[in-house]
Amino acid sequence: MADTDGKKGAKGKDKPGKKTDKGAAKEKEKGDKDEGAGAMIPIFLSSKSQAIFSCVAEEDVTEDNPHKLVPTEAIRQDMRERAAISDFHPVKQLILDYPGEEVLLIYDADFKYGQNFVLVGSEEEKLKIIRPIPEEPEGEEEALPEGVERVEGVEVEAAEQVVYEYIPPVAKEWVSQGSDREIEESSWAESEQKIHITIKRLRRDFGAPVHFSDRDADDAKDGYVECVSFEDKSFALKRMELDKDVQAVSTHADQGSQTEWKHPCNKYTQYAPREFNEEERQKILSSETINTFVNGVTPRFELALQQNEIMDVFQDDWNELGNEDDTFGSKSDNHLKEYQSFTDLHFSRDKVLTWVEWHPTIKGCIAVSCAESMAFDERIDNASKILMSQSLVLIWSFSDPIHPQILLEAPEDVFCFKFNPSDPNIIAGGCVSGQIVLWDISKHIDRLKNTQQGKQSKTKNMINVPGFDDGDLSDKTPVVRYCASAAIEHGHKSAVADIQWLPDHMEVNRFGVIVENRNLQCCQLLTASTDGNIAVWDTRPGKGQTQAPEANSPFGVATTFKHLDLTWKPVIKIQMNRLEGSGNYGPVRVSLQERQGDRTLYEKMHQDGGGDGGLQRQESNVGGGLSLRASSAKDKKPLEGATTKFYVGTEEGELIYADMKLEKDPDSGRMVPPSPDYVRSFHDRSINTLERSPFFKDIVLVIGGWNFSIWKEGRESKPLLVSSASPKQLTCGHWSPTRPAVFYLGTAEGNIDVWDLLDRTHEASLTQNISTSAITRVYPWHLSSKQQLLAASDKVGTLHILEVPWTLRNISHGEVSSVSSYFEREDRRQEYQVTRVSLHQQNKQKLEAEEAERKMAQPPEPTTEELEATMKGLWVEYVEDEKKFLMELGLLEESDEPLPEV
Repeated sequence: MADTDGKKGAKGKDKPGKKTDKGAAKEKEKGDKDEGAGAMIPIFLSSKSQAIFSCVAEEDVTEDNPHKLVPTEAIRQDMRERAAISDFHPVKQLILDYPGEEVLLIYDADFKYGQNFVLVGSEEEKLKIIRPIPEEPEGEEEALPEGVERVEGVEVEAAEQVVYEYIPPVAKEWVSQGSDREIEESSWAESEQKIHITIKRLRRDFGAPVHFSDRDADDAKDGYVECVSFEDKSFALKRMELDKDVQAVSTHADQGSQTEWKHPCNKYTQYAPREFNEEERQKILSSETINTFVNGVTPRFELALQQNEIMDVFQDDWNELGNEDDTFGSKSDNHLKEYQSFTDLHFSRDKVLTWVEWHPTIKGCIAVSCAESMAFDERIDNASKILMSQSLVLIWSFSDPIHPQILLEAPEDVFCFKFNPSDPNIIAGGCVSGQIVLWDISKHIDRLKNTQQGKQSKTKNMINVPGFDDGDLSDKTPVVRYCASAAIEHGHKSAVADIQWLPDHMEVNRFGVIVENRNLQCCQLLTASTDGNIAVWDTRPGKGQTQAPEANSPFGVATTFKHLDLTWKPVIKIQMNRLEGSGNYGPVRVSLQERQGDRTLYEKMHQDGGGDGGLQRQESNVGGGLSLRASSAKDKKPLEGATTKFYVGTEEGELIYADMKLEKDPDSGRMVPPSPDYVRSFHDRSINTLERSPFFKDIVLVIGGWNFSIWKEGRESKPLLVSSASPKQLTCGHWSPTRPAVFYLGTAEGNIDVWDLLDRTHEASLTQNISTSAITRVYPWHLSSKQQLLAASDKVGTLHILEVPWTLRNISHGEVSSVSSYFEREDRRQEYQVTRVSLHQQNKQKLEAEEAERKMAQPPEPTTEELEATMKGLWVEYVEDEKKFLMELGLLEESDEPLPEV
């Protein structure tokens, strides 16, 4: 303490020499540690940056080997190529001024410094970490000069012998330096006033006997007070992270033990069993005691034998338990993570993103369509403004989140579009005007495959200043004009709400019959519009048409579908007539049972065939199956097992099950579409999602209004599951591609609801806000076993890319069978309800028929004996009534009955 410094004498002086030098060295080492801590900079490296610099987590660097040397020039080159997108941009000046040739990166697996990597910004600190200086052991003795021997018990500190002189301490007056105030503040004294409590009791109650009894806690007021534990925020102290060393030293003790000696003795045991004779054995078996015992243990013994046969006693129950991370409520991974977002200030800002599609073959490539956020009346009022603005489909790449890679130009706003599964260079879209358009992006496919942003020119990221344009437009975003459009008079009369490519193994002829497609290429489109029609279009040249040769169009328009431009007609048009009354339904979504990639029926049809079964898929250089002309309908066989029934969702929330196979009208003799099989209405608004489960072909998810329903094809009475009304309107939805029990819903308030049928069926398992505006479409895409992305678009022109957590993308053990059992159980329940309702109706009709028959039936004519007995009974009643009446009037006296004769 500072108060005792004045009392030190000469004895308290420091010794010259070695100890003083050690203190200075420790202070210097402490300063070096503080300086080294400032050179450790936390930095976040994305998966792409890790792959570029060969420092992928848990592969190139691990927790046991966390160090990675990265060339400084490679980091500078990455900053020059990717600019602000580079992960080293926050430490740009440090990298530019770094003197060494290699920079040290340390993998921080536990996020101790807040990020997944730590950048060492000092060359000296890097050398200390790579080549640490071994510390000198504390117990090592110093070396003596040559010729000097060490004597036990004598410490040699220096070559010169120092003689100390004892100077007794001199007492001085005590001067306060502030320590008394610190002691007074550290001391404790009572500051609060004590509470005085007086407890009184009557004198006669002292020493009285006490009787305890049981009663219900609810019988008396405040008879039970529950003391629930809670977290006291006053004592919620944050524990700081400290570096401490602990060394365990075993404790030694010397102890002795002496075995007690016992006197030996001879002992024996009997090992031969004692047997009963025949008389004793019969006596025991016939006794009442043994009979009672056997009758009592026999049921339990039989139950134990049955259990041994039913269950495996050697099964390890711990191995059958699920992992903690397999459940949905895992703390480690239970929410959607923002991966990336796309928006364009010129083309998509403040517009509605009407459709989202992932590229089928190129990873990290996604397309969105934009439309004006206007109603029909507003479009009419602002027709001139809409005509002057471009209607585009934007194709984005993860390598450039600022600029779209390709712009697809359309005559009107595009409400839906699809990539061709056979040739992804062909894209089909439906416009608000009812037109069907086709694009061919085969000339720009290299631009999409080039995911390295550094290969693109820097002029793309620069603002074009008037008067300083260098004329180089090679890096400008290309605008691809549509190469074919349907004829206006043959197209839809209203907006195209849904468009689909028919699977490559089937096609629909003009009679609505599903036939085989031997080319195994997607060449037909199915569209639905609110004008009440569903049409099928064929992209192949018809009779009398020739394929357009390759030529350079003056406007850069591809000539792939020149034979269809403005002459395109649908193969078949199905009109959705109402079951009752006049008018048509307004279809907005269509769902077929056959799906792309499932060629089970086609292979089954040709497994026993000859030459037909050997046809292989022929690739086309121009897409859409145009390298092969449409064959004659006579050569095509109907696809056995394929159903022509399909589901249709309308703009009024109705679910229709119809047939596309045309029937002959008996009155007119023309081929007309049949009436729908049934129409069900369980939704209050337009159906925005009608999708089949990727695991079960007969399970359909229907979303519309404020609820959703799950239907099973073939069960037309009621859906298997109907949700309760949601607080906000549901705008879109999609099944999970990897888990059969999970599907995603988008709401009008910008939330994404994740439903897990194995977790709960009455509410969403997870609700997460994504945007401030309504979600227009959600579309998950499975990239690999380690990554799954979810695209979500909104009404303000922003496309959000979310990373799906591990629990939502990895299928659990037995999940497919569990979900299938759930659907089958609900189906049996619906069947039971239908049977009971039918039975009640039959009983009611039977009772009503019996009642009507009983009323209508005439009574049988009585016989002569029955008439005589009836008349006699009526005469006796009349005589008695007459006698009673006369006696009441006093005209007749009651005569005494004579006594019976003895």
